[in-house]
Amino acid sequence: MGLRTGPFLLLLISLPTGGFAEVYRCGSTYSDTVCGEDAETVPLNTRPLGGDFRVPDGLSDPADDMASSPDSEGEPEPTSDASPCRHIPSTDLRRHLIRDEVVRGMTRDHVRRAFGRPPETYPVPQQTWVYTTDYDGRLYEITRVYFRDGCVDRVEYADP
Repeated sequence: MGLRTGPFLLLLISLPTGGFAEVYRCGSTYSDTVCGEDAETVPLNTRPLGGDFRVPDGLSDPADDMASSPDSEGEPEPTSDASPCRHIPSTDLRRHLIRDEVVRGMTRDHVRRAFGRPPETYPVPQQTWVYTTDYDGRLYEITRVYFRDGCVDRVEYADP
């Protein structure tokens, strides 16, 4: 590729493709019009910036999963029969971990990543991890994380 062609190609690649019907290559020259008898059509990725995700038939849309996935604010009350283990979309999981939040359905590893190692653990009657929050050397809050089937069943925050 010559010096003359390089900047044009870089410009061509960086421009949105919606304005070009086709791009042609004639040797080492690129053009949006037929540039000679040996012109070859160059295939372009016409996908818009940010993606244009289409779900193949028979698969669920991740956006639907996120819309139906309960958040910590709108989480349904746990039932005694249903397992708390559920899929948490990766974007939601990262958001909770960054905010040091624990929500129903997280695994023990997720809780460790959000809150750290539990200072107190109780195996019965239900596995429970207890965390304390201190401010200025005084106990401020007690957080109890209850597990069932290896996942967070519920989280309780209490004053000391």
